[in-house]
Amino acid sequence: MARPDKAAAVAELAESFRSSNAAVLTEYRGLTVAQLKELRRSLGENAQYAVVKNTLTKIAANEAGINSLDDHFTGPTAVAFITGDPVESAKGLRDFAKENPNLIIKGGVLDGKALSADEIKKLADLESREVLLAKLAGAMKGKQSQAAALFQALPSKFVRTAEALRAKKAEQGGAE
Repeated sequence: MARPDKAAAVAELAESFRSSNAAVLTEYRGLTVAQLKELRRSLGENAQYAVVKNTLTKIAANEAGINSLDDHFTGPTAVAFITGDPVESAKGLRDFAKENPNLIIKGGVLDGKALSADEIKKLADLESREVLLAKLAGAMKGKQSQAAALFQALPSKFVRTAEALRAKKAEQGGAE
């Protein structure tokens, strides 16, 4: 029978998996406490980085409906539970891993879909949600401006054509 403290830890981890948008598993072997503190800061305010026990975390992930991470629970493991923008936290992990080769990104999950370490690095290469939304808004505004100019051009072209016809008729009428 499971001990109450382990059952509570599993329940807490399962809730962390359920409430987060993404979770990234890392191996932290060789990192100092100061480096781990720096890593936690680099992840941003919408991520929680926790050193976990593999068996308890595997059970918690399975309880949360995440079975795709089972192969990654080997060696010293820590999980970054991301509740905000996953791109920001993925960038923090990627940049920290570049500076500290002891941090190894194993894999993760984003909105229930399993991600490999390479896919997490590709996620980090994306621009933030705010930048992408701003680009989309700019593109939409540009298309609206083009449409407005087109709609405004049709009546003004009609008026110019009508004026040219009136002037031509007046010229022909005056020449007779």
